[in-house]
Amino acid sequence: MHMTRPETPLLTVDIIIEMYDQPNRPIVLIERKYSPHGWALPGGFVDVGETVSTAAIREALEETGLNVKLNILLGCYSDPSRDERGHTVSLVYIGHASGEPHAADDAANIMLLNPCNEEALAKVKLAFDHERILSDYCYYRETGLLRLPD
Repeated sequence: MHMTRPETPLLTVDIIIEMYDQPNRPIVLIERKYSPHGWALPGGFVDVGETVSTAAIREALEETGLNVKLNILLGCYSDPSRDERGHTVSLVYIGHASGEPHAADDAANIMLLNPCNEEALAKVKLAFDHERILSDYCYYRETGLLRLPD
């Protein structure tokens, strides 16, 4: 009996990179070079044969030039409408790095930001569901507790 391969969402990773060597541990946002435009967490698609943690470290390096150490898995985000290009599921890590990030690969620009400062965050046009992810991150940063995304 031959089973047909199921059609499933695409698997992605996003990384909240805390800059440990900067005051107030700002995080790194990238400005997307391609559609959908806006500011986003560094991240991308998991390659076949790659673990999600390896993909997160690779994507962070490709887009920011930073060697990131992963700390914790913040959550799994799977809302079918989170990406206008199609259904993706993202595993979101919190990691840390030090040094000077620079935009590379499909990042047009880079910004350091305290996402828990609502005034600063309100001025940034975020792509995907990254506003929700950053809200969960700030909750974690303030309480030490994880919120289940879905």
